[in-house]
Amino acid sequence: MATLETQQLDEVIVNSRRKMLALGGAALAGLAFAGVKVAEGQAAPAYTDSDILNFALNLEYLEANFYTLATTGQTIDQIGIGIGAGTAATGGGSVVTKPGGPASCMVPWTLPAIQAYATETATEERNHVAFLRAALSTAAVAQPNLDLFNSFNALASAAGIASTFDPFASDVDFLVGAYIFEDVGVTAYHGAAGALTSSANLGAAGGILAVEAYHAGLVRTSIARVDAGAAFAPAGTLTGFTQKISAFRSSLANPTSAPTTQTTNGGIKNADDQGIDNTQTVMLNGTTALPSTTILDADNNSICFSRTPQQILAIVTGTSPTGSSPHMGVFFPAGLNGNVN
Repeated sequence: MATLETQQLDEVIVNSRRKMLALGGAALAGLAFAGVKVAEGQAAPAYTDSDILNFALNLEYLEANFYTLATTGQTIDQIGIGIGAGTAATGGGSVVTKPGGPASCMVPWTLPAIQAYATETATEERNHVAFLRAALSTAAVAQPNLDLFNSFNALASAAGIASTFDPFASDVDFLVGAYIFEDVGVTAYHGAAGALTSSANLGAAGGILAVEAYHAGLVRTSIARVDAGAAFAPAGTLTGFTQKISAFRSSLANPTSAPTTQTTNGGIKNADDQGIDNTQTVMLNGTTALPSTTILDADNNSICFSRTPQQILAIVTGTSPTGSSPHMGVFFPAGLNGNVN
């Protein structure tokens, strides 16, 4: 039964929603993008909608190939996804895989739940590639050259995890590899969405962002659960890896920022990234603390982090966000295709 307090709360929520709707999607997007510009202290580049969607397509080519290799032992073009420029099925860049070729990248799954998650995600990432290519039509860029072998070795070494790393070696290694991608995708869509001028494109970007956030949450939840079971390594090993990866991603995106300037959802961590951690959450009464796991990668307002395209380029290529285009290295050895590069 509703009380006076709950009725008042309902009125506040309804009135707030009405105000948000009155602003309109484009206005809200403008506010979000304005926040990104203020946070970064730099003017927004003059990108068109096609530029932004092609930037997203480059990232989706990368993710789709990673998940498809892990679950099928094939690249996306081998199973019928177009990778050429425009509407051409062929003509895109190559994918560097393990020395044994694509077939050697199929993970020797032992955890059915992780395999099922990976299989579903592979389908969804391929759907994203097909959707963006269809939306861009003749303006779609071809798949750039991708590296899913040397890249992981370089990042693992730089992040302080190991000198070499094979994300296709086991279920657990796959989860760590997936962790590298998913949070980056969420921050990329959040950061770029506000620059879109078409409401249809903004709606599509928001929809893809939501799916990437589902993926990121599932990866984080899976890592926390497997790590707690300690069946593959001492408890805390995997979450420790995520903390190192998050710190390294944040340092790439914010090379001049102090490492602990941002209050995150789980406490003071990195500038714009939060590894998985087991902590205590103090309830509103101020006396009760309950165990909590930082599944959410967000600021202290529980809003997911947002990165500019230049920051994303820095992470996926291992370069500086203020470096000159094209950014080349790590996952994109010859750079990304399109005007955001």
